[in-house]
Amino acid sequence: MAELGERVWLNRKEVPVPPHHRTMPNLLSGVAFLGLPFLVWGLIQLELWPTLLGIILTYAGKRWFLDRMVWLYREMKDERPDYAVWHDESDSDEL
Repeated sequence: MAELGERVWLNRKEVPVPPHHRTMPNLLSGVAFLGLPFLVWGLIQLELWPTLLGIILTYAGKRWFLDRMVWLYREMKDERPDYAVWHDESDSDEL
């Protein structure tokens, strides 16, 4: 369901998202991005701690972002019938 929330997020210019969802996804993407330099530097230097810090920041930021996308989709599908249809379509694609 996170990918459906990302579709809602990408469509936020045409269909505004609730105010409590406007800043957190950008902040969490920034957290994930902050881990990247530590990860790259740790891998180049073959150092464990910067590599782990980079992995943790990147992974935690992205996971939390995806959690917020699920929350966003669950809220928006109740307000917008065209969003609710997405979930029905994605269920029929799974075997």
